[in-house]
Amino acid sequence: MSHRFGFSKGCLHAEEVSVSELASKYGTPLYVYSENTIRNNYSSLAKNISAIDDTMICYAVKANGLLAILKLMAELGSGFDVTSAGELQRVLKAGGRAERCTFVGVGKTREEIELGLRRGVYTFNVESEDELWLINDVAASLRKIAPFSVRVNPDVDAKTHKKITTGKAENKFGINYERVLDLYKKAASYKNIRPRGVQIHIGSQITETGPFVAALQKMIPLVLQLRDHHKIEFFDIGGGVGISYRDALASSSTSWWGKNTQHITLQKYALEVTPLVKDLGLKILFEPGRSIVGQAGILVTQVLYIKHAGRKVYTIVDAGMNDLIRPTLYEAYHEIVPVKKQNRKTHVTDVVGPVCESGDYFAQGRQMPEVRAGELLAVMSAGAYGSSMASNYNARPRPAEVFVAGSSHRLVRKRESFSDLVRGETF
Repeated sequence: MSHRFGFSKGCLHAEEVSVSELASKYGTPLYVYSENTIRNNYSSLAKNISAIDDTMICYAVKANGLLAILKLMAELGSGFDVTSAGELQRVLKAGGRAERCTFVGVGKTREEIELGLRRGVYTFNVESEDELWLINDVAASLRKIAPFSVRVNPDVDAKTHKKITTGKAENKFGINYERVLDLYKKAASYKNIRPRGVQIHIGSQITETGPFVAALQKMIPLVLQLRDHHKIEFFDIGGGVGISYRDALASSSTSWWGKNTQHITLQKYALEVTPLVKDLGLKILFEPGRSIVGQAGILVTQVLYIKHAGRKVYTIVDAGMNDLIRPTLYEAYHEIVPVKKQNRKTHVTDVVGPVCESGDYFAQGRQMPEVRAGELLAVMSAGAYGSSMASNYNARPRPAEVFVAGSSHRLVRKRESFSDLVRGETF
């Protein structure tokens, strides 16, 4: 996964636009996205799975549901993986088509199922028996036939963070591998549901191909039985391809912003999984999210203060955990770089925000160049699970968001105001 952020004449640029210029125009904190990075990553995946006769890429909306991103994905020909009625409605508003949406999630409500049926989603990915029977009941009440696919839990360790692994037996997701055939047999006696496919998803931010291969190898015998006995049309192999967070801008093996790390690429992923599924005679669905948009976005923040507290140095910035929660929620690492290069020594600092929580940090004990109040920092690889997980904690308005394409830029989400914060409330 490549991106189009880099330094030109000592200043960080998004494509051809200076990040300093964007911050001056739109303020901080600020999310900045590179449109051509998104285009290139989508095209790379599409190209590398072209050996499979019938495919559908379903962008995982939870990674970033910004309308501008969804509109771009729809224009590129993407389908969508939606986890709620709200995500489905965002896709439709952006120009996406319901018949190219898979509706996923362990806790779909009756109202959400009804919406999906009325709109005509491609499939409901089912995660429990009770859910499947509810889908049948709702479909019967609407005089419709609901397409379903069971999400299988293959009990494969994705070797990722414990909060984003989804394919082990102790996780809440999916139906145990051993119970799947019986469930499809039982479903055959219900009049208002029909099997359309089968699905797996073993986790997120997976940085090696081994877990994907192991899961597919375990699944294929089951998939073949479902194809032959229940006439399924597709196999959804999920997503979870990770991105590099530690070498976002590194151009050599080591630099002051960290060490290069070996990580999976969309090309390597496709090379490993395509031979396993291309001859199944089924449509193959892919659910990329992070790998499409993760490195396409940055969070720009201004330094407020430098605080010396004994042996500790705190770099206090105007963005907070409410703008990007990944570092404290997942102990996640994000590169942080000064927007303007300065010839200064490095030091060890904690980069922290203004939110009233000890967990409000972007980096702890980070070796990085000294910066001063008023200067700008960029938190790299913030395009996935940044804006989409943002909140108004501490009554903080969510940041503005900007799209950059070449030398042009446009505001795609206004900065929230106090009026936005209290809209819908009453005394």
